[in-house]
Amino acid sequence: MQLILKEFTLKLKHTFTISRESHNEQPSLIVELRQNGYSGFGEATSNPYYKIKVSDMIEDIMRLEKTIIESSHLKPEAFWATMYPLLEHNMFALCALDLAYNDLYARQQGKKLYQLWDLDIKRNPLTNYTIGIDTIDKMIYKMKETPWPIYKIKLGSHQDIEIVKELRKHSNAIFRVDANCGWTPDETIKNAIELKKLGVEFIEQPLKADDWEGHKKVFQESVLPIIADESCQVESDVEKCHQYFHGVNVKLVKCGGLTSAKRMLNSAKKLGMKTMVGCMTESSVGISAIAHVLPLLDYVDMDGALLLSNDIATGVTIDQGVVSYSQLNGSGVVLKA
Repeated sequence: MQLILKEFTLKLKHTFTISRESHNEQPSLIVELRQNGYSGFGEATSNPYYKIKVSDMIEDIMRLEKTIIESSHLKPEAFWATMYPLLEHNMFALCALDLAYNDLYARQQGKKLYQLWDLDIKRNPLTNYTIGIDTIDKMIYKMKETPWPIYKIKLGSHQDIEIVKELRKHSNAIFRVDANCGWTPDETIKNAIELKKLGVEFIEQPLKADDWEGHKKVFQESVLPIIADESCQVESDVEKCHQYFHGVNVKLVKCGGLTSAKRMLNSAKKLGMKTMVGCMTESSVGISAIAHVLPLLDYVDMDGALLLSNDIATGVTIDQGVVSYSQLNGSGVVLKA
């Protein structure tokens, strides 16, 4: 097996702002694994909140090149188990490797990933389209630029309710809101009342990740469901979030890829929690991987490639929230360059 790493800078169509940061571009690492005429692709993007840089991922992966190559005979679950102790400190790097290995393995088996996992795609959820924090006029413009059946609206400003009220005047779509740790417990409980009136479906991660006392209060008193994101990073966090959140948003890059994400989603389902997967502004490489776990989800946020002006790959396509799979096996990805 051959290991190939490629670094890209993904450029966004619009400045993307959440409660704690803004950016116009997204550094990304693509891992390619080649074997017997097949290639598998994986991706992980950098993230300042989690203190992960592309250079860190490259260094950690290259350090393990010999072990990676020697593990090429393993099934994906065993490959992940082999790599996890060596990359526990860098789950983003583990994700990129895991995605590439799953993709390669499925292509060698002559199947799409969801077929390999015996998943039924007939009832896949629609993906939302995200509107980042901006002036109200620009947020309205972005919404009109991309008509969509479900929007996720980033909040965490001093005019959050006003923003949603104004956006609601221009769309009958389902709204979801994501405060990215930007609110207090009392603020969340109060905002939920108004947001429910405005047709909001749920609130994602309103409080700081470790405010467990606050999470409990909000869980008990909010009139809207609360979905964990920053509070749910790895497998052990799912059970921790039970009785503090109504559901979990699993991010492939945070948990170490598809192999662990599937376990997290199944654990959440057993606990009676809603399941969601979100993205981290990946290209179609990472987004196409997400598409194959759609049958396990209640909600999905896989619009990362739609926010880019320079997608570096082809794979799944998305129209009005509906995901269509590539004709190719594995995750269906082809790099453009």
